[in-house]
Amino acid sequence: MSMPARTRTVAVAALLGLTALSGCSLVGGDSSDADRADQVVLVTHESFTLPDELIASFEEESGQELVVRASNDAGALATKLALSADNPSGDVAFGIDNTFASRVVDAGVFAPYTAELPVSAERYALADGGDLLAPVDQSSVCLNVDTAWFAERELGAPATFEDLTKPAYKDLTAVSSASTSSPGMAFLLATRAAFGQRWDDYWTDLLDNGLKIVDGWTEAYYGEFTAGGEKGTRPVVLSYDSSPAFTVKDGKTTTAALLDTCFRQVEYAGVLKGAKNPEGAQELVEFLLSPLVQRELPDSMYVRPVSGEADLPDDWAAFAPEPQKVWEVEPAEIAAKREKWLEEWTDVVTR
Repeated sequence: MSMPARTRTVAVAALLGLTALSGCSLVGGDSSDADRADQVVLVTHESFTLPDELIASFEEESGQELVVRASNDAGALATKLALSADNPSGDVAFGIDNTFASRVVDAGVFAPYTAELPVSAERYALADGGDLLAPVDQSSVCLNVDTAWFAERELGAPATFEDLTKPAYKDLTAVSSASTSSPGMAFLLATRAAFGQRWDDYWTDLLDNGLKIVDGWTEAYYGEFTAGGEKGTRPVVLSYDSSPAFTVKDGKTTTAALLDTCFRQVEYAGVLKGAKNPEGAQELVEFLLSPLVQRELPDSMYVRPVSGEADLPDDWAAFAPEPQKVWEVEPAEIAAKREKWLEEWTDVVTR
């Protein structure tokens, strides 16, 4: 029996290759003088941001100018780091998460760090490579819905993975690619955990129901999501459990995370092997683990600190509860099977 004809909206770049990456300096000088002894260069993803005054405090205390070079998404960042392991483009990398960490650890990208972890952060440390990558933040990747959009149309919002394959939700969902996006990879892992050997059937059903795949989280949330940008047309998007805290208006949120669809994502920082400024790199990792940065992470990057001593904003308690249960895949299994799983996923979404 032949497969039914299907209409699929899939970003070509996300399926045929990784997004082209170009470094750019966001803080301090440009890349032409990034090898100066008084500069420490951070390579990271496009979602990295901290307040100017916090950056200034680091620069004043360390005597180092912080240069930030942002790539696209964490998945693309991991690939870039692995390919340039012998010639690092900076001193520190931040934003590698637990779905991509083994790739860079196996590639010999990082040198050991000596920073002390915050209270309660040890549980997020990697079993393999724990002396190379320090956990900085954590959050759960979950599907989010625009509750206002559904209310206006008197349509009940979906709640589960299975709901997204129903005719009522055709052409309503956007996710980021598993090959170029760490949230996308987390979503793939969540569906593998939820559906086991039937994961590919589930993805086929999603695609038949009009799933749209784009390169990264930013494009999905701000480009496709109806609550993320004026031009968005899809009221279901792959994002984070914390995202609803940032759509609060007049004491009410206009979005919700589907807490039965979540996969925990931990982001790490590490000193790059061969860094031109290893002392400054060590100071920067310590800075990212400091109480000042840990307290700022929720408002700056929509993520939860790994420190148990850092308080969360009030809106998080009201509008961004943590899931009681998350879908899990053992890191060792991710490390062993990631490439195979990505090849299988690509085969499914390009049929």
